[in-house]
Amino acid sequence: MHTAYITHPECLKHDMGSGHPESPLRLRAIDDRLHAAHLFDYLIHREAPLVHRSQLLRVHDAAYIDSIEAASPYQGFHALDPDTGMNPHSLDAAYHAAGGAVMAVDLVMRGEVASAFVACRPPGHHATRSQAMGFCIFNNVAVAAAHALEAHGLERVAIVDFDVHHGNGTEDIFRNDPRAMLCSTFQHPFYPHCGADTASGHIVNVPLPAGTAGAAYRAAFSAQIMPRLEAFRPQMLFFSAGFDAHREDDMAQFGLVEADYVWITEQTMGVAARHAKGRIVSVLEGGYDLSALGRSAAVHIKTLADL
Repeated sequence: MHTAYITHPECLKHDMGSGHPESPLRLRAIDDRLHAAHLFDYLIHREAPLVHRSQLLRVHDAAYIDSIEAASPYQGFHALDPDTGMNPHSLDAAYHAAGGAVMAVDLVMRGEVASAFVACRPPGHHATRSQAMGFCIFNNVAVAAAHALEAHGLERVAIVDFDVHHGNGTEDIFRNDPRAMLCSTFQHPFYPHCGADTASGHIVNVPLPAGTAGAAYRAAFSAQIMPRLEAFRPQMLFFSAGFDAHREDDMAQFGLVEADYVWITEQTMGVAARHAKGRIVSVLEGGYDLSALGRSAAVHIKTLADL
């Protein structure tokens, strides 16, 4: 069984301006590293389709979707918030990013692949039901998880969010849905300045201080996330795969390295093997130092693909 690699050329056209860290170069960095590491040809390549409105409506308000469509500029740039904007290609890129996450679920659930990595942008885990923020427009991993629940009839899914920023949008969307467990490790205090006080049976937030590196991170993950995941027995696992906790990424102040991303992937794959028939979908979130992003995503994908 292989791993699918899902992307779309339109995701390279979403551009929020010169110097913006969430740039098209992020996808090129991952692609380049997969070629350099001789991994590219071992993956099953698929082009992300457009998401259906009905799939977005599972996690976003209709009025919010309408507002995003209305904000899409014919030319120039439209700011959704101080960090997040749209050019004329951004709406289609966001549709393909969410659609790629849905495709990943379908491929894995049909048994066509064992796992999938969705290399699309804009990212999604900060997008709430009704608000774009933090470079995110639609919450791609939430769209995917809801699709697994509603279209494929699963009863329990889990999202492991290892981005350095809290997955506040995913928490907002699934706060009242115990079928979806969110496990989010994140630097705190830090953007988006929430999540540390959440107490829930299915929301597992692990705030960690600036300077957290591999040993401390692994200890927290092992103690606070692994037992909860095991007890939940998810039938499908998702990654919100942000690589901005890398020590070379100056977006934040964590100290993870490639070996830590391998370890996180392996631990979660173990849960998937025991409870979810090995089913895993990984959706790209952050990661802004291009070299660190490329290397980290490549080892994550290599581990997913058992190469």
